[in-house]
Amino acid sequence: MLDEIIIAGFGGQGVLLMGRLIAQAGMLEGKHVAWMPSYGPEMRGGTANCTVIVSSEEVASPVVPNPITLIAMNQPSLDKFEPMVVKDGIIVVNQSLVSRDISRDDIQVVKVPANDIANELGNLRVANMVALGTYIARSKSVKMETVFEALEQTLDKRQEKIIALNKEALKRGEKIVTG
Repeated sequence: MLDEIIIAGFGGQGVLLMGRLIAQAGMLEGKHVAWMPSYGPEMRGGTANCTVIVSSEEVASPVVPNPITLIAMNQPSLDKFEPMVVKDGIIVVNQSLVSRDISRDDIQVVKVPANDIANELGNLRVANMVALGTYIARSKSVKMETVFEALEQTLDKRQEKIIALNKEALKRGEKIVTG
Protein backbone atom coordinates (compact mmCIF):
# COMPACT_ATOMS: atom_id res chain seq x y z
CA MET A 1 0.00 0.00 0.00
CA LEU A 2 1.38 3.37 -1.01
CA ASP A 3 -0.13 6.80 -1.45
CA GLU A 4 1.98 9.85 -2.13
CA ILE A 5 -0.11 12.98 -1.75
CA ILE A 6 0.28 16.67 -2.37
CA ILE A 7 -2.31 18.86 -0.68
CA ALA A 8 -2.37 22.47 -1.83
CA GLY A 9 -4.45 25.61 -1.43
CA PHE A 10 -4.36 29.18 -0.19
CA GLY A 11 -2.72 29.91 3.14
CA GLY A 12 -5.43 29.71 5.80
CA GLN A 13 -7.43 26.93 4.09
CA GLY A 14 -6.19 24.29 6.53
CA VAL A 15 -3.98 22.48 4.03
CA LEU A 16 -1.28 21.67 6.57
CA LEU A 17 -3.86 20.39 9.05
CA MET A 18 -5.25 18.04 6.38
CA GLY A 19 -1.78 16.60 5.87
CA ARG A 20 -1.14 16.27 9.60
CA LEU A 21 -4.40 14.38 10.08
CA ILE A 22 -3.61 11.91 7.28
CA ALA A 23 -0.12 11.34 8.69
CA GLN A 24 -1.39 11.01 12.27
CA ALA A 25 -4.11 8.55 11.18
CA GLY A 26 -1.51 6.52 9.28
CA MET A 27 0.70 6.34 12.38
CA LEU A 28 -2.25 5.30 14.53
CA GLU A 29 -2.89 2.47 12.06
CA GLY A 30 0.74 1.33 12.26
CA LYS A 31 1.66 2.51 8.77
CA HIS A 32 4.83 4.29 7.76
CA VAL A 33 4.28 7.98 7.09
CA ALA A 34 6.06 11.16 6.14
CA TRP A 35 4.64 14.68 6.31
CA MET A 36 6.45 17.69 4.94
CA PRO A 37 4.82 21.12 5.11
CA SER A 38 5.84 23.97 2.84
CA TYR A 39 6.10 27.40 4.41
CA GLY A 40 6.68 30.68 2.65
CA PRO A 41 4.61 33.48 1.15
CA GLU A 42 1.41 31.50 1.72
CA MET A 43 1.05 33.43 4.97
CA ARG A 44 0.16 36.39 2.77
CA GLY A 45 -2.43 34.59 0.66
CA GLY A 46 -0.12 32.63 -1.64
CA THR A 47 -0.28 28.90 -2.23
CA ALA A 48 0.42 26.63 0.75
CA ASN A 49 1.13 22.94 0.30
CA CYS A 50 2.34 19.83 2.03
CA THR A 51 3.32 16.35 1.00
CA VAL A 52 2.19 13.22 2.78
CA ILE A 53 3.25 9.65 2.21
CA VAL A 54 1.32 6.74 3.70
CA SER A 55 2.92 3.36 3.09
CA SER A 56 3.08 -0.21 4.27
CA GLU A 57 6.85 -0.02 3.65
CA GLU A 58 9.42 2.30 5.19
CA VAL A 59 9.49 5.77 3.66
CA ALA A 60 12.93 6.71 2.37
CA SER A 61 12.24 10.37 1.59
CA PRO A 62 9.40 12.82 2.21
CA VAL A 63 9.93 14.38 -1.23
CA VAL A 64 7.08 13.69 -3.67
CA PRO A 65 7.91 14.99 -7.16
CA ASN A 66 5.10 13.03 -8.82
CA PRO A 67 2.18 12.43 -6.47
CA ILE A 68 -0.32 9.63 -6.83
CA THR A 69 -2.95 11.94 -5.36
CA LEU A 70 -3.45 15.70 -5.51
CA ILE A 71 -5.95 17.52 -3.34
CA ALA A 72 -6.33 20.95 -4.97
CA MET A 73 -8.27 23.42 -2.84
CA ASN A 74 -8.00 26.29 -5.34
CA GLN A 75 -7.22 27.16 -8.98
CA PRO A 76 -3.55 28.16 -8.56
CA SER A 77 -2.84 24.86 -6.79
CA LEU A 78 -4.48 22.85 -9.55
CA ASP A 79 -2.55 24.82 -12.18
CA LYS A 80 0.76 24.23 -10.39
CA PHE A 81 0.45 20.56 -9.43
CA GLU A 82 -1.87 18.94 -12.01
CA PRO A 83 0.98 18.21 -14.48
CA MET A 84 2.94 16.40 -11.75
CA VAL A 85 0.30 13.77 -10.90
CA VAL A 86 1.24 10.29 -12.14
CA LYS A 87 -0.73 8.57 -14.88
CA ASP A 88 -3.80 6.84 -13.38
CA GLY A 89 -3.45 9.09 -10.32
CA ILE A 90 -6.28 10.91 -8.57
CA ILE A 91 -7.11 14.58 -8.30
CA VAL A 92 -9.61 15.67 -5.65
CA VAL A 93 -10.57 19.18 -6.68
CA ASN A 94 -12.54 21.80 -4.76
CA GLN A 95 -14.98 22.72 -7.49
CA SER A 96 -16.24 25.64 -5.39
CA LEU A 97 -13.01 27.52 -6.19
CA VAL A 98 -11.84 25.88 -9.42
CA SER A 99 -13.57 27.13 -12.52
CA ARG A 100 -11.87 25.00 -15.17
CA ASP A 101 -11.97 21.34 -16.08
CA ILE A 102 -8.98 19.09 -15.54
CA SER A 103 -6.91 19.15 -18.73
CA ARG A 104 -5.73 15.54 -18.54
CA ASP A 105 -7.64 12.40 -19.47
CA ASP A 106 -5.19 9.88 -17.95
CA ILE A 107 -6.17 10.51 -14.32
CA GLN A 108 -9.25 10.08 -12.15
CA VAL A 109 -10.99 13.25 -11.01
CA VAL A 110 -13.23 13.62 -7.98
CA LYS A 111 -14.98 16.99 -7.79
CA VAL A 112 -16.19 18.17 -4.39
CA PRO A 113 -18.00 21.46 -3.72
CA ALA A 114 -16.06 21.83 -0.47
CA ASN A 115 -16.76 25.51 0.17
CA ASP A 116 -20.44 25.16 -0.68
CA ILE A 117 -20.87 22.23 1.72
CA ALA A 118 -18.90 24.07 4.41
CA ASN A 119 -21.21 27.07 4.02
CA GLU A 120 -24.23 24.74 4.38
CA LEU A 121 -22.68 23.53 7.64
CA GLY A 122 -22.35 27.15 8.78
CA ASN A 123 -18.56 27.55 8.78
CA LEU A 124 -16.40 28.05 5.68
CA ARG A 125 -13.34 27.00 7.68
CA VAL A 126 -14.37 23.31 7.46
CA ALA A 127 -14.06 23.20 3.65
CA ASN A 128 -10.74 21.43 4.18
CA MET A 129 -12.44 18.67 6.17
CA VAL A 130 -15.05 18.21 3.42
CA ALA A 131 -12.27 17.71 0.86
CA LEU A 132 -10.37 15.46 3.27
CA GLY A 133 -13.45 13.29 3.79
CA THR A 134 -13.77 12.91 0.02
CA TYR A 135 -10.11 11.94 -0.26
CA ILE A 136 -10.35 9.38 2.59
CA ALA A 137 -13.44 7.75 1.06
CA ARG A 138 -11.84 7.61 -2.41
CA SER A 139 -8.32 6.50 -1.49
CA LYS A 140 -8.95 4.31 1.56
CA SER A 141 -5.33 5.06 2.57
CA VAL A 142 -6.51 5.40 6.16
CA LYS A 143 -9.83 4.72 7.87
CA MET A 144 -12.30 7.51 8.59
CA GLU A 145 -12.60 6.40 12.21
CA THR A 146 -8.84 6.80 12.59
CA VAL A 147 -9.01 10.30 11.11
CA PHE A 148 -11.66 11.11 13.75
CA GLU A 149 -9.26 9.87 16.42
CA ALA A 150 -6.40 11.93 14.95
CA LEU A 151 -8.69 14.97 14.88
CA GLU A 152 -9.51 14.55 18.57
CA GLN A 153 -5.79 14.26 19.39
CA THR A 154 -4.87 17.29 17.29
CA LEU A 155 -7.57 19.83 18.14
CA ASP A 156 -8.07 21.31 21.58
CA LYS A 157 -10.47 19.12 23.56
CA ARG A 158 -12.07 22.26 25.00
CA GLN A 159 -13.45 22.97 21.52
CA GLU A 160 -15.85 20.03 21.33
CA LYS A 161 -18.24 21.93 19.03
CA ILE A 162 -15.44 22.48 16.51
CA ILE A 163 -14.44 18.81 16.66
CA ALA A 164 -18.06 17.76 16.08
CA LEU A 165 -18.39 20.20 13.16
CA ASN A 166 -15.16 18.91 11.61
CA LYS A 167 -16.40 15.32 11.92
CA GLU A 168 -19.68 16.27 10.24
CA ALA A 169 -17.73 17.97 7.43
CA LEU A 170 -15.60 14.82 6.99
CA LYS A 171 -18.78 12.72 6.75
CA ARG A 172 -20.32 15.10 4.20
CA GLY A 173 -17.17 14.85 2.08
CA GLU A 174 -17.25 11.08 2.36
CA LYS A 175 -20.79 11.06 0.91
CA ILE A 176 -19.47 12.62 -2.31
CA VAL A 177 -17.85 9.24 -3.01
CA THR A 178 -20.12 6.79 -1.22
CA GLY A 179 -23.45 8.42 -2.10
